[in-house]
Amino acid sequence: MKLSAGAFDETKQRRLAELTAGYRPLPGIPDEFIGADGRPRAHWLRFLDPLSELHPDAIEQSFAVADRHILDTGATYRVSGETQDRDWPLGKLPMLISAGEWRDIADGVSQRARLIETTLDDIYGAGDLVRSGALPAALVAGSPDYLRPMQGVAPPGGRRLHLYAADLGRGPDGRWWVLGDRAQAPSGAGYALVNRIVLSRAFPALYRHMNVERLAPFFEAFRAGLAAAAERSDPRICLYTPGLWSDTYFEQAWLARYLGFLLVEGGDLVMRDGQVHIRTIDGLKRADVLWRRVDADFADPLELNAASQLGVPGLVEALRKGGVVVANALGAGLAEAPALMSFLPGLAQRLLGEDLLLPNIATWWCGQKRERDDVIDHLDRMAVASAFGRAIPGAGPGRSVLGADLHPAERARLIEAIRARGVDFVGQEVVSLSTTPIWDDGRFKPRPFVLRVYATPTPEGWRVMSGGFCRVSDRLDARAVTMGEGVRAADVWVVGDAPVSHASLMPAREDAPIRRVMGTLPSRAADNMFWLGRYLERAEATLRLVRALAGRKIDDGALREDAFESASRIVGLLIAWGALPEKVELKPGAGFAAMALSDTGRYGSARNLADEARRIAGALRERLSSDIWRIFDFLDQQVRTGGGGRLSDSEAQTRAEAALRAMAAISGLSQENMNRAAGWRFLDMGRRIERAIVTCRFARHFAETAERPDDLETLLDLTDSQITYRARYLGGLALAPVRDLALLDPYNPRSVAFQAERIGEHLASLPPLVGDGMMEEPLRLQTRIAAEMSTISAKALENRGVLAFEQNLSSLAEAIAARYFQHGPNAARVGRKAGLA
Repeated sequence: MKLSAGAFDETKQRRLAELTAGYRPLPGIPDEFIGADGRPRAHWLRFLDPLSELHPDAIEQSFAVADRHILDTGATYRVSGETQDRDWPLGKLPMLISAGEWRDIADGVSQRARLIETTLDDIYGAGDLVRSGALPAALVAGSPDYLRPMQGVAPPGGRRLHLYAADLGRGPDGRWWVLGDRAQAPSGAGYALVNRIVLSRAFPALYRHMNVERLAPFFEAFRAGLAAAAERSDPRICLYTPGLWSDTYFEQAWLARYLGFLLVEGGDLVMRDGQVHIRTIDGLKRADVLWRRVDADFADPLELNAASQLGVPGLVEALRKGGVVVANALGAGLAEAPALMSFLPGLAQRLLGEDLLLPNIATWWCGQKRERDDVIDHLDRMAVASAFGRAIPGAGPGRSVLGADLHPAERARLIEAIRARGVDFVGQEVVSLSTTPIWDDGRFKPRPFVLRVYATPTPEGWRVMSGGFCRVSDRLDARAVTMGEGVRAADVWVVGDAPVSHASLMPAREDAPIRRVMGTLPSRAADNMFWLGRYLERAEATLRLVRALAGRKIDDGALREDAFESASRIVGLLIAWGALPEKVELKPGAGFAAMALSDTGRYGSARNLADEARRIAGALRERLSSDIWRIFDFLDQQVRTGGGGRLSDSEAQTRAEAALRAMAAISGLSQENMNRAAGWRFLDMGRRIERAIVTCRFARHFAETAERPDDLETLLDLTDSQITYRARYLGGLALAPVRDLALLDPYNPRSVAFQAERIGEHLASLPPLVGDGMMEEPLRLQTRIAAEMSTISAKALENRGVLAFEQNLSSLAEAIAARYFQHGPNAARVGRKAGLA
């Protein structure tokens, strides 16, 4: 590698040599750091100038800051087929592209977006391309992404593409080539935003020094375009997600929060009278725009894939009637077919009167005899792929195979499959991906990458994001890069010579109207909030039992004789809750506290309950802060044994206390930081209903009789009421005062009566379905519970009465679910006085 003379002083030159020692582009492969002349590109030298001034420890410290930001944001992804999320693998170095070169990329991507939009309009509209023979009918009809029910349906809003993406690589000639088109439901834009936020915070001075183009203007244009496509001036825009098990669910939740969209699943939506509505706690509310991340074939089980559990029955009919804008339009995925790539150069001339500014990789569709014969004759020099992006028929589960790598028997089978049904195959030029630097062991090293670039339509034409989503492989011979093993992401910096003005998705406005509204809360989100609160409280109750049991020092044989019965009752309650196995014997060394804390085989253990709470929270990512995710990480550490060993009771007690502090932190964040909108109310109601039920169970077990003072002390400990009791009552433990404090005292924030009053306040604040002034069933039940608790005396209260309270509280939880969590086809309309909004 040659260096420009005088570019650096001696110290920087030495440091640069250390950073780039051994960096060698692959033979015949273009590289982003080293240009065709064998010298580092100018913008990389400008990047290295301040970097070379930093001590290696300072660089590693900045990288550690980036890693911490990734953890703080909770950024994750999932490899297809896996059930566990992985931490987002952000690379240490950005990919740098000069502003001048980026303009050429942007022009090419914009042209390609125009071409594909025009092609889709003709395919689903007039059909001139097929009629004239410019596009073979078998290519269109043979694609599983061609949706016949959408034929002749004009897209509401006037566009089929609202977000287009192209996967790019630098070709052997140094030009950028299109490797693939993304029009179905392009992913990665949210991760590009995460990459930018993390890396700009880790290297703020370097980020400013490089004059990096901002991403916010692109997202602002995208949001404005969706809003303009709707009929109403103040539309309700939804991000339509496949749900929690989507590989990119984090990204979808992140974008929904960033853009201010409502995150919805198919089960949240219902078609009525030609329009799509959201099932909310306030009845049905109209959805004006659906930005879908669900593949089109799964979007409507009535007219598309009948097996889909992700779709909205009747969505296609709503599109026919113009009742909802769907972005991208159903059927747009046809543009992703590799078979179409072979026709795009000709279509560009026919439809636009232009040559493609960004060429395709050379592609031959085997549905035509001459092309099919060419592919078979030159198989050793080609990659064979599915014509429509699916598994290759007759050639295994992979999406492409290299003819030169096939064994004779495999080669024969593939040729036979191509001859039998050529429409399913394409032959493509073998692509060797260009390389970009990564940071590995303190040095630059070249690795192959794929760059995804995004475009969105505006009244002035297509706008291209000034940056993108870059996937970098750890393997030097990679010919394709997907987010799986050995792949990292890189932020994409479009760098210029002039300073870049600050850009934000929330620019200053003087005419913004003031609003104080609860907002739209889908029934599913309310359901999840409610159950998140309940599982958090269940976990807390189990942790309190673990702490109380471990505090009796069972493991060292120091259990007090007078506390044995109380410990037995704690164990019995843990057995009943599924935290301990049945028929266990209470004895020293049994490790019951540790088992109830961390045993994955017990559904009622604190660990399983905390895991369930976290799983539910995962479906609420767009509504929960990053602070809560950090606390969940800490909680997870406390309820796991670690190292495969069993904890002693003393260690279990310490872990339980730390976990309870985490629970208190979550409660504090929800009380102090969450807006008092409907979502917070359901979270708090879930906690309070569960706390009231649990407290009733505690009281039935530990306040049944006055003959066991240790039981009464245990109840005060479990309800965190010892200090209050001792301040009120100086004469020692007595049954009636303990029951009153734990159950009936409206001033004790841990009592059942206190929970009942707060639940009533929440219910009274929620919107009614019908404005007739009558109490709805949940409020009616709560009023009765509160009245009974306020009129009964502790002395007259027996276990039978406590059980009745517990059962009534369970009935209240069921009534809340029936009223507000409206799933299935019978979702209630709002009443006439409330209006259908």
